[in-house]
Amino acid sequence: MSGRDFLGYGRTPPHAEWPGGARLAVSFVVNVEEGAEYSVSLGDARNEDVYEIVERVEGAPDPCKDTHFEYGTRAGYWRVMELLERYGVKAYANCCARALTLSPWMAEDLVARGHEIGCHSYLWERHAGMEESREREIIASCVRDIEAVAGVRPLGWHTRSAPSPNTRRLLVEEGGFLYDSDAYNDDLPFITEVDGKSHVVVPYGFDTNDMRFQRGGGFVFAEDFARYCNDAIDWLWAEGARRPKMLTIGLHLRIIGRPGRIAGLESVLRHLAGLDGIWYARRDEIAHHWRRLGGLPEWRQGKGA
Repeated sequence: MSGRDFLGYGRTPPHAEWPGGARLAVSFVVNVEEGAEYSVSLGDARNEDVYEIVERVEGAPDPCKDTHFEYGTRAGYWRVMELLERYGVKAYANCCARALTLSPWMAEDLVARGHEIGCHSYLWERHAGMEESREREIIASCVRDIEAVAGVRPLGWHTRSAPSPNTRRLLVEEGGFLYDSDAYNDDLPFITEVDGKSHVVVPYGFDTNDMRFQRGGGFVFAEDFARYCNDAIDWLWAEGARRPKMLTIGLHLRIIGRPGRIAGLESVLRHLAGLDGIWYARRDEIAHHWRRLGGLPEWRQGKGA
């Protein structure tokens, strides 16, 4: 047996019972990665090569890549924050620890605006293939550094792309994480057991995500992002009349924060504002809600095929 779950909640998922009778919980995730990318100028052995253009600079700093990332904090951040504030949306800030320590002003501003601060590892790197001892140290240092700069400890975790087979167990072992988002397999959270302890998983999404503006992603114009996200919203909102669902919309400061793309985010926010039954939720709110539901016998009976 593979240990993978191809059924999930099956034909009759549980009723989410979102606050206020909402039909759809919408989680905006603002990824804070600027300064956590591999960068020779920051002392790393190599430069990151995933950004707007295809070019690899080896053995020396890469001002082109460096300044592409810097745009996110210098300009993109303020556009994204202004829009979220205008529409009264609280988001989950998915923060790489090094990025936040290099921009402590951002940690202060995010907390002041009421956004949740979670952890996106220390560097903007995948954990697949990482040695367990190193990964354990990284998780501990992330908690320590984020708490020091932001004044709050992260309750949520999301790895860039692939986690290791140990990541979730190490998060539970650390003891302070309420949930992780290292899953892409459902429109609802779920509770899993790790070493005899229950752990909430709040799935993430790569499709309703501005990362698709990057090379090969298929989004070119702001309207592409808006049309795709709004179609997802409409479909899940319709399903939510009977079985409420959840939708994650992923944002990156250096991507959606560009003047030619930010209108796509405004279009999505405007579309949501025209619908009844929307709960704009921080991910810790979703995880706490799901944990409370998971303890109700009548809710458990609602699961299954």
